[in-house]
Amino acid sequence: MTQGESGTGRVRQLRLVVEAEDFEEALAFYRDVLGMPEQEAYEADGGARVVILDAGRATLELANPAQTRMIDDVEVGRKVAGHLRVAFEVSDAAEVASDLSDAGATVVAPPTETPWRSLNARFDGPAGLHLTVFQELDD
Repeated sequence: MTQGESGTGRVRQLRLVVEAEDFEEALAFYRDVLGMPEQEAYEADGGARVVILDAGRATLELANPAQTRMIDDVEVGRKVAGHLRVAFEVSDAAEVASDLSDAGATVVAPPTETPWRSLNARFDGPAGLHLTVFQELDD
């Protein structure tokens, strides 16, 4: 089954569930610094908490090992990403990259223009996530 832009597939939403040891740090980083609005929040017995942040449109990007090596080489100059990398499209990659760095994310690579005409920056962020923020330059 294939699907175009109409959104007629079976899957209605993609949620990436991340366990964060330092929940408050991760929440402040992704909600307040990166700017993902809080959609829902729940608490339960035993201190259990979850906050669902709105990430806009979600996609699942599957890449073979050769592709991920090529992307790492272009954006960083060496293999850095593990099995999972979370990418966020933003309107100003340089500004967001500066904000993430100021908030304590480890800079892996500064904003770099790619051959596919995007400006991409890499970070290691809270909750053990390897992140890309990217800006489409042809928009």
